[in-house]
Amino acid sequence: MESNNKSETAGKVLRCKAAISRIPGEPLVIEDIEVDPPKAWEIRIKILCTSLCHTDITFWKMKAGPAAVFPRIFGHEAVGVVESVGENVEEFTVGDTVLPVFLPNCKECSDCKSQKSNICSIFENKFSPEMPRDGTSRFKDMNGEILHHFLWVSSFSEYTVVDVTHAVKITPEIPVDKACLLGCGVSTGIGAAWKVAEVEEGSTVAIFGLGPVGLAVAEGARQRGALKIIAVDLNPEKFDIGKKFGVTDFVNPETCGEKSVSEVIKELTNGGADYCFECIGLASLMQEAFLSSRKGWGKTVILGVEMHGAQVSLNPYEFLRGRSMIGSLFGGVKPKSDIPVFAKKYLDNELRLDEFISHELSFQDINKAFELHQEGKSLRCIIWMDR
Repeated sequence: MESNNKSETAGKVLRCKAAISRIPGEPLVIEDIEVDPPKAWEIRIKILCTSLCHTDITFWKMKAGPAAVFPRIFGHEAVGVVESVGENVEEFTVGDTVLPVFLPNCKECSDCKSQKSNICSIFENKFSPEMPRDGTSRFKDMNGEILHHFLWVSSFSEYTVVDVTHAVKITPEIPVDKACLLGCGVSTGIGAAWKVAEVEEGSTVAIFGLGPVGLAVAEGARQRGALKIIAVDLNPEKFDIGKKFGVTDFVNPETCGEKSVSEVIKELTNGGADYCFECIGLASLMQEAFLSSRKGWGKTVILGVEMHGAQVSLNPYEFLRGRSMIGSLFGGVKPKSDIPVFAKKYLDNELRLDEFISHELSFQDINKAFELHQEGKSLRCIIWMDR
């Protein structure tokens, strides 16, 4: 691929393969599609590899509501190479290695400039199944039917188009399968430990849910020198996995007897964990995590997305005793500035990423990744586009 800002295919409609979700919960169908050239402030990316995140599964199963939009191209954790750029694009050039991200980062609004937030005040509220600026799609099937985008990434396609606010330039030195992990779950967990909770050396941590996000929280807490990292999960097999990321203790709610999880954690930490992280998305666990935190300064970080409409019920008196609860999207990570830092830490052997990859598949076998995830056998499955 040429290293300047012009490629042979620039400005042309590209035909490529994509895995299309046409019916909620049904296997994806790999078809030929057409991908339009990028418009102003957009780039077209040749996807090298992608992975499957739980969020993809959640929306893939969604049969009703405004977010249930089909046919659609899912996928939002990926790495690729810039194939062409639209007008007004200065940040990227053809041949750049980039990581598309679901969270916009314009770098110009007051929120993007502030260290207190990673929520872009210009683009964050423009929720759409299409491109963020003009609300149109860049995908069509071979019958001319519009194919909808997903989280402004849609990486289950050999080529995709993203807005410049949804892309991060990364060093080509990092292996692309490892870089792929930084697009959502792993960055969320590490960022939550580093940027939201600001875990410090010698502290105690409790993690509710030991999926990829929870494991990433453990890795972030381990990096910061946490003394005790407690994992709460129903699957005892996850303890061995968690040990690789620094987990020191494991609590299975089904084997606590008459004690609540919060009581067990208080015993393990002599009064409650300094930091608690809810990584599942259940209101009941959010409440239990809060009650597991230490009086006086305990901090609970909510990372899971509650999809059942349940409310969190807490006694206001508990807040008066110094506990706090805070929500976090993408672990407080500012994509354009923080993800390159994570990549460098991996290259410097300061951050574990390899252990998150449990499976690798070819693009043709993408539905196998869905099966492995639903069977609980996969952490992160890397899907290679050229295999």
